[in-house]
Amino acid sequence: MATIVVCDGEVEGGGGDVDGCDGERSLDLLPAALLETIMTKLDVASLCSLASTCKTLKSCVTRVLTFTPNFHVFCRLLCLGSVAEKVGRTISRCALEDLLNGCSHLEVLALMFDLSLYLRPGDGRIFGLVSDKLTHLELGHISSRMMTQLLTSTEMSGQDSNRVSSTVLQNVQQLRLSVDCITDAVVKAISKSLTSLIDLDLRDAPLEDPRQVSDLTDFGLQEINQNGKLKHLSLIRSQEFHPTYFRRVSDQGMLFLADKCLSMESICLGGFCRVTDAGFKTILHSCASLSKFSVYHGPKLTDLVFHDVLATTLSLSHVSLRRCHLLTDHAIQKLASNLKLENLDLRGCRNIRNEALQAISDLPKLKVLLLDGTDITDTGLSYLKERVLCSLVSLSVRGCRNLTDKFMATLFDGSSKLALRELDLSNLPNLTDAAIFALAKSGAPITKLQLRECRLIGDPSVMALASTRVYEDECPGSSLCLLDLYDCGGITQLSFKWLKKPFFPRLKWLGITGSVNRDIVDALARRRPYLQVSCRGEELGNDGEDDWDSADIHQHIEAQEDELEQWILGDEGDVEMEDAEDESEEDASEEED
Repeated sequence: MATIVVCDGEVEGGGGDVDGCDGERSLDLLPAALLETIMTKLDVASLCSLASTCKTLKSCVTRVLTFTPNFHVFCRLLCLGSVAEKVGRTISRCALEDLLNGCSHLEVLALMFDLSLYLRPGDGRIFGLVSDKLTHLELGHISSRMMTQLLTSTEMSGQDSNRVSSTVLQNVQQLRLSVDCITDAVVKAISKSLTSLIDLDLRDAPLEDPRQVSDLTDFGLQEINQNGKLKHLSLIRSQEFHPTYFRRVSDQGMLFLADKCLSMESICLGGFCRVTDAGFKTILHSCASLSKFSVYHGPKLTDLVFHDVLATTLSLSHVSLRRCHLLTDHAIQKLASNLKLENLDLRGCRNIRNEALQAISDLPKLKVLLLDGTDITDTGLSYLKERVLCSLVSLSVRGCRNLTDKFMATLFDGSSKLALRELDLSNLPNLTDAAIFALAKSGAPITKLQLRECRLIGDPSVMALASTRVYEDECPGSSLCLLDLYDCGGITQLSFKWLKKPFFPRLKWLGITGSVNRDIVDALARRRPYLQVSCRGEELGNDGEDDWDSADIHQHIEAQEDELEQWILGDEGDVEMEDAEDESEEDASEEED
């Protein structure tokens, strides 16, 4: 399957020196038009391979992939990023029209930028040019008004033009949108126009409280799933810019929704502040096929929602109850009676304590456990050691301020084989280097380790992790792909000596405090070009899962090339870091004098 990932205005090759092609001079003698005509017969993968060989071919491939009138790309997935937006370049309507018109076999389209910045309200109809084979559509941001016009204009244009059909978007099965405000109108337009829709993900983040005429209400929920094919639904109102919620949706709206979604398999609801236990229970008791249930910031959701969950035929595998502050251990004890639970997210449930962990310890298939901000202690986490730790792949205890080094010594004592790959220990004020020593000594194959805002973590932790040998035949520290040390109080320039090659050969993301020494940080970033160094506190490796619970359409895009295969055998580049370190030491000596 051919795939295009557009990140800038050029075609990026996968290796080779574009300046050093032996046949470049001979190719220059051939007319560019002849080369480009030949290239139109090739698939995208072959074109990208050609682009990596020399300047001449790269230039020709770049022109070919600008979708000249006689060229149609036989690709099935297209992801257009936001690089043009970041560098201040505009995306014209004509360019987007040519792009969509050129991809006649497109099945997956992701436009990950703010379309409202580049398109006028009437430009939404250009989406009528997309392939009738399109099944997955994702838009980074679009106004609800433009989205409504987009869906209605494709219907209307079918009456006036032979080129655009009213059925253009009817084959779309998965729709992921971020809009300025989710309204009844946009929900109705989606339900009416996209008759094949199986997966619907809608998210908004209003700048102010919406007016009644431009908001989602109980009647809007009644419009969802008119065709009865919907299996996955996500409706989230984020408080990223303003503390606003779905204030016009009540338990009655949940009743309408449950009546339309009897065959639903996953439901994610965020920001429904007026919905009570009665509304959420209606969903749980009506959707017999439900396997994933998520509620984000449900201020009126209590233990009563799960009081009689055993009376249902539900077999939940994923449950997320983020920031549901009224939940207690009793609700988790009821949930834990479902032994098929694999993913449990309790972040921000501040009344969850050790009794909940005791119940969770009986879940034999649990793979992901997120406990950020809960009231657990070392004793509670020790309950996980017997059964859960053997299957657990991801554990997060960020901000659990009662925890100390003791739970790390208990979990990583080397007595059992660990499946754990991701561990978040951020913002634990009592965590010290001793905890990281226990982790390193256990040889656990951790790939993602977050230690941000742990003020007692310092250079010894970095040295211990760098010296870890997970597999005997591989390099030290080979398992770590992400290491977040932002705002760790004990990190000095000594740690940077251990962040150079050959240590941490698979590291792709590094979080560090830039004020430690900016010159050394910059030198490290230049020395390891495949390493993304963050100095401003950004969350690393964030793929958006917190906002979107449905399947990721980017799973078709190949992973980034491993840096282990990009090692430079010589010492070139280390001199730059050493010079920066020497300058730093000289400055420190002068200050002491």
